[in-house]
Amino acid sequence: MRPIILILGPTAGGKTSLSIELANRLEGGGECIIADSMQVYKGMDIGTAKPTQDEQQQARHHLIDIADPKDDGFTVETWLSRANTVIDDIRARGKWPIVVGGTNLYVQSLLFGMFDGPECDQEKRDELNALPNIELQSRLHKLDPDAAQRIHLNDKRRLVRAVEVCEATGMPLSSLQAQWGKPMPREDALMIGLSWPVKTINRRINTRVRSMFDEGLLEEVQALQFSLGIQASEALGYKQLLAYFRSECTLEEAKERIKILTRRYAKQQRTWLRRFQILPTAHFIDMNEKGIQHAAIQALTYIY
Repeated sequence: MRPIILILGPTAGGKTSLSIELANRLEGGGECIIADSMQVYKGMDIGTAKPTQDEQQQARHHLIDIADPKDDGFTVETWLSRANTVIDDIRARGKWPIVVGGTNLYVQSLLFGMFDGPECDQEKRDELNALPNIELQSRLHKLDPDAAQRIHLNDKRRLVRAVEVCEATGMPLSSLQAQWGKPMPREDALMIGLSWPVKTINRRINTRVRSMFDEGLLEEVQALQFSLGIQASEALGYKQLLAYFRSECTLEEAKERIKILTRRYAKQQRTWLRRFQILPTAHFIDMNEKGIQHAAIQALTYIY
């Protein structure tokens, strides 16, 4: 049975390029499975760094453009169920499933299974959803500092759920999730991580944000602004430009905010990835401005 090749790394770190390179180099070929909570939405292309049409022609991609951005019902359970179905299908056809990590919770669920938290109290959830994100994060920080540091300020759905679980159980979410699933990740997953120096990845992030605007991010958000549900409108880049369209900030302020928050998100990803570096099934490649060809050759030595 082909193992799952799970590609991990910070945003703007080259994961998409590496996945395509491996899909074309692996014996029998591979197919890419996107583990990103915003790339599932149709029309949210530039701001989510979704694989371009050219990239999708170079290798088959799964689990992108499968949800309407108006729909707030797409969950990690939805993604995991579809991902496991796709993985089984790819293996049945003798190919390699290559999961491209983007959303930490999606990767966590793939490796450890779903965390079975308390049932939702809809009245309580509605009350929490009415609060600003910064207030939710502050509230969570008092209940569970570890979870507050790990969950991005823009990720309202997870902030609400974390507060909900902490208050319902009287226990920090992080301590409950420490008991999540197996003590080790699933045995059929091989992890390839991309490590970048902080200064280098920050430069790459700034360059990516500028490129997104050159490619038409402003126009993309403008066209979608009345078609985004609560979840989609919290996406990094989209939320800041929606504020600009509401005249709450200037365009330059929105651009700078996107850069700052993306760099902060990359820092959170690095912190989260450290837990995998000690695992025998995880191999991290020191990029330091080395090209994707170098990373692909290195990754193949771990796979074979």
